[in-house]
Amino acid sequence: MIGRLTGIVLEKQPPFILLDVQGVAYELDAPMSTFYELPAVGERAVLHTHMVVREDAQLLYGFSHKRERELFRELIKLNGVGPKLALALMSGLDVDELVRAVQAQDTSALVKVPGVGKKTAERLLVELKDRFKAWEALPGPLKTLGPGKQPAQPASQSSDAVSALVSLGYKPQEASKAVAAIEEDGLSSEELIRRALKGMV
Repeated sequence: MIGRLTGIVLEKQPPFILLDVQGVAYELDAPMSTFYELPAVGERAVLHTHMVVREDAQLLYGFSHKRERELFRELIKLNGVGPKLALALMSGLDVDELVRAVQAQDTSALVKVPGVGKKTAERLLVELKDRFKAWEALPGPLKTLGPGKQPAQPASQSSDAVSALVSLGYKPQEASKAVAAIEEDGLSSEELIRRALKGMV
């Protein structure tokens, strides 16, 4: 099992990362919370990983922090939650926000994530409550995740952001509308995605 990778970021196209580890390029999927902390293309990154082996594929998921990876592992243990939905949940809410939602049994944050209706949100919160007893959310106001350092090309900022949101499960029209609502000159695609997700969730 691959537990951690250290290498050079070759590509980052949310939710996809290509990481060069001594000449071997690993393909990973990651939540947006990890993308916000990634260094620029060409710089060194350390990612904690989780590998999923299926009959038709071997998939690798990367996270900036062990706590994120542990949350991902808890989520995919739940009935009806696969890696894609887990990444969508973690992209819309950071770890502390999700922990606080579970502690408060607050469905409002979860139902805006694609693929999560009210009944599913209620079930997830109930199932996670016991699992999260040992988890603690950081005190104080909700943490604002910083944007990535690598600026996207101006012509592709919006399309990259829309593509990333669609890959997380949002409808194309919904993704386009969310990005258009907050589009500003000079913002990286990661920052556009972050603001769009906060607006939707």
